[in-house]
Amino acid sequence: MALITPRTPAGTMELLPRRQITFQRMLDTIRRNYERFGFIPLETPVFEVADVLLSKSGGETEKQVYFVQSTGAIEQGHKPDLAMRFDLTVPTARYVAQYERELAFPFRRYQMQRVYRGERAQKGRYREFYQCDIDVIGKDSLPVAYDAEMPAVIYAVFTELAVGPFQINFNNRKILLGMFEALGVMDPVRRTLVLRQVDKLDKLSREEVLGILQTTEDISLSAEQAVSVLDMIGFSGPSADTLAHLNRLGLDNALFKEGVDELTQVVGALKAFGVPETHWRINLAIARGLDYYTGTVYETFLTDHPSLGSVCSGGRYENLAGLYTKSKLPGVGISIGLTRLFYALEQAGIVKDGDSSVQALVTQFDPALLTDYLSIGAELRAAGVNTEIYLSPDKPAKQFKYADKAGIRYAVIMGGDEKAKGEVLVKDMVAGSQNAVKREELAAWLKSVIG
Repeated sequence: MALITPRTPAGTMELLPRRQITFQRMLDTIRRNYERFGFIPLETPVFEVADVLLSKSGGETEKQVYFVQSTGAIEQGHKPDLAMRFDLTVPTARYVAQYERELAFPFRRYQMQRVYRGERAQKGRYREFYQCDIDVIGKDSLPVAYDAEMPAVIYAVFTELAVGPFQINFNNRKILLGMFEALGVMDPVRRTLVLRQVDKLDKLSREEVLGILQTTEDISLSAEQAVSVLDMIGFSGPSADTLAHLNRLGLDNALFKEGVDELTQVVGALKAFGVPETHWRINLAIARGLDYYTGTVYETFLTDHPSLGSVCSGGRYENLAGLYTKSKLPGVGISIGLTRLFYALEQAGIVKDGDSSVQALVTQFDPALLTDYLSIGAELRAAGVNTEIYLSPDKPAKQFKYADKAGIRYAVIMGGDEKAKGEVLVKDMVAGSQNAVKREELAAWLKSVIG
């Protein structure tokens, strides 16, 4: 019988143990910072009822959804009634609407789970990937100060992740929509199409976007309108200069003025949060393609790797749960696509194999002393040292080779002579050094060097 070739599906990430440790520690860093800002954990099922999940999506998103169906349902010719989540925002909207009476508002949740999209697998693009989201959802209203909290959280996360220089870009969609009103572009569908093209300014030249805005049949802006749009969003400078530029435009439009006011509030609050302006800027070209964003929008870029595009994005939405409840539940959120970010950092040489989560390996030099080794392991664990005991009576060289390959830094050694002296030897697999330590002092000694 021929052997089956072991393989993973395209568009998935599977890591060797020490690289998985690095990934897990990034997850831990993100979780720790989310909790530090007062967010609480949420998990939702990997699949949702299809009509609930897809009620807001449509278009290209729905074409990428994986449906779930049992073999029995397939044999009976039933259409699938379950679908795998393609993001965490829509399941959260469903969750909040479903448990609205039991939740405390503003509801502050973080969610770190895999999502699934049927995209064409290619480098850096995945069909299964981790998203690490935070959202604040209010009841009836939600102050704009929360919009400033999102980049403050991401600043803390990315600083601790040590991914190199980064910058959080943000804008307010009301500014763009108000400008459209002032220019006479009133059709909501047409506005959305324009915003989607504006969103491409980081990939296309100004001239290319101008051409698209004028020649695309469903957009068809006049030359004057197209130039006005790009003149407004083409300004770049410090936040104070950008706000002054917007005020100088003198657009007599209520939505535009509301957007500028909200942007001004975000800037003020962000400074109060203590986030240095070197790590954020107003970018009037940021629009975000998803239609449910209604106010502040964010994108985050690694300064030394601009080709990666945004590695963390999100925004304000006024009533995402409107399809599930009559209550008004405005929110703001931001998401780190960790799988894609991890891949990009790998390619840039920024992430490496992590040290093992096992801090000490108790080796077995004499099978007759096995109970002693077991006791040492128990003592170390009780003291808070992650400890593995090598239970096979292999040659010392094989045990050390195992420790080195597994990334375990400290190997504890005790033979008959060491036992008679009441001590053990501790070998540092990285430095190559070896120390004699009193048996009763071993746990404290290891904790001091592990730090």
